[in-house]
Amino acid sequence: MVGNSEIELSSVDHTSDLDRDENPVVSSVEDDDGLEPVVLRVPSGRGLISGLLGLNIVLFGGSLVTGDAFQPVRFMEPAVFVLVLMVLSLMWMLWYLLWARRQPDISPHTDHHAGGATVTGVLILFAACSLLLCVFMMGYNIVLSSCLSTSKLLLPFFETPFLFMQTYLLWAHSKDCIHKHTILTRCGLMLILSTDVLLWLRAVTEDTIHMEIEMEKQITNDINNTDWDNDTLCRCAAQPVCVVLRKGYEVLYPFNMEFCLLAGSMLYVMWKNVSRHTAGAHQAHNITLNVMRRGGILLGPVLGLLVLLTGGTVFVLYQMWVGQQARRDTAFLLFYSFHLGLIPIMVLSSLSAAIIQRTQMTADGHSDDVKHELAHMKNPTRSLDVVLLLGAALGQLSLSYLSLVAGLSLGPNGIMGELDLSFSILSLLELLVQNVFIIQGLQTHGHAHAKRLKNNSNRKKTARGQREENIIYKQGERVPDPIGSDAIFGEGNDSPGQQKDCDHHNWSRRIIKEICAFLILSNIMLWVIPAFGAHPQFENGVGKQFFGFVAWFVLMNLGQPLIVFYRMHSVGVLMEILISA
Repeated sequence: MVGNSEIELSSVDHTSDLDRDENPVVSSVEDDDGLEPVVLRVPSGRGLISGLLGLNIVLFGGSLVTGDAFQPVRFMEPAVFVLVLMVLSLMWMLWYLLWARRQPDISPHTDHHAGGATVTGVLILFAACSLLLCVFMMGYNIVLSSCLSTSKLLLPFFETPFLFMQTYLLWAHSKDCIHKHTILTRCGLMLILSTDVLLWLRAVTEDTIHMEIEMEKQITNDINNTDWDNDTLCRCAAQPVCVVLRKGYEVLYPFNMEFCLLAGSMLYVMWKNVSRHTAGAHQAHNITLNVMRRGGILLGPVLGLLVLLTGGTVFVLYQMWVGQQARRDTAFLLFYSFHLGLIPIMVLSSLSAAIIQRTQMTADGHSDDVKHELAHMKNPTRSLDVVLLLGAALGQLSLSYLSLVAGLSLGPNGIMGELDLSFSILSLLELLVQNVFIIQGLQTHGHAHAKRLKNNSNRKKTARGQREENIIYKQGERVPDPIGSDAIFGEGNDSPGQQKDCDHHNWSRRIIKEICAFLILSNIMLWVIPAFGAHPQFENGVGKQFFGFVAWFVLMNLGQPLIVFYRMHSVGVLMEILISA
């Protein structure tokens, strides 16, 4: 019912007072049309224990991993610490899946925004690649077992069940809002999240295999080197099987870093959803090709498919030619030419869409109250969208600025240096403009959703009043209730000026949808290329020459996974803006 503006949600919850973390206040709006309710969360700080636990684990583990990365002699303490965390995480997941989850009323509410089909599908893809990576690492460690510590040798054997159990947990229970054993649940989720962060940090700083590859390249150019050539015991190049296993690691390890980032984000949402209350059902969007057919959009998808075809061809040729010394420069030239042609179009598209959005917001008269409306619409998933978007953008921003510093410091370095400098500048501009468009689109979508809730409530009030006061009988039959009719709500009698404004609004929405479709497919292409190992900024030597191999390797491993994650997250958010338009 809509008589009260706010009520306190009472639910059957068998938790004790110690486990009750929040007193939710829920705006009671009927959601017969599938509209989600407004949820106001009043936290009481019970997540402090698990938050401090995760903070200390990450700081201590990060200190171990970072210290080990910058020491010439490798220690086994970081690997042992990660092994202990994975064992504890496995024990908690087994407890949760086999016992806690089977308790009655442990999850009376569900967050329908969390764990969407697209996010879960990408997570499973990254998990499959990560499990395959573990297989390659098992073989590689066994071949070189005499050169590795016991903890490092055992690491992939423990990481395999950890990845499998975590993937199942997120696939099956990422929407849960746990209301029992909340302290233990929060601590367990934070433990897994911290383990993912440390695995990601360890993958970022783990450069032993790449150092080995670099040394072999130097040996190829220096035939008089005797120290490394005589050391055949730990030399992977001397064993063909080891070379194959190492190549598999080199190709797949970026997917493992992406898995850690994505899984950590989903675990954070689960952690925030512990003891959270929601009300009402949720009607999910039906994401099909009907969105394009009904919206009448054609140009954006066609141009996007053209980008996919061109980018796929460039990617294949790049992978074929970059390993050939005679065609290496041609591969770099092809890569930069494609990006320097695509990125300016994306900049203009995002800028145009942002201007159109701002014009619509001004015309609708709600540019000033967007923040006020959104304050009543927040949930962990929505709040995390913008944070992830801005956080992941730091990867491209940092690499672009670092490349700019390297290029400007080294001076003119031929055509490749100029191309890399242009690529960095355009990437910066594209990232900033696209972020403005996406964040502005999320705000517009949030305001439109709040406005629909308000209009829905007002219409139901009006309809209820009509039923109570104007029940008309004619010839013994009841006249159909005019709920939603044009006569009641003043629709269908638009003046010519109103009709003109409506047509202009429809054309603006269509342009935004065309641009969204184009940007979605373009971001997919910019996601695929670095995800599968096309990193000319690492291979063309400009940044490596200026910062040094070890420093540039760590910087690239910090930035590249964030770039892939940013493109992946942009695709999901742009899809939501497309549907809401």
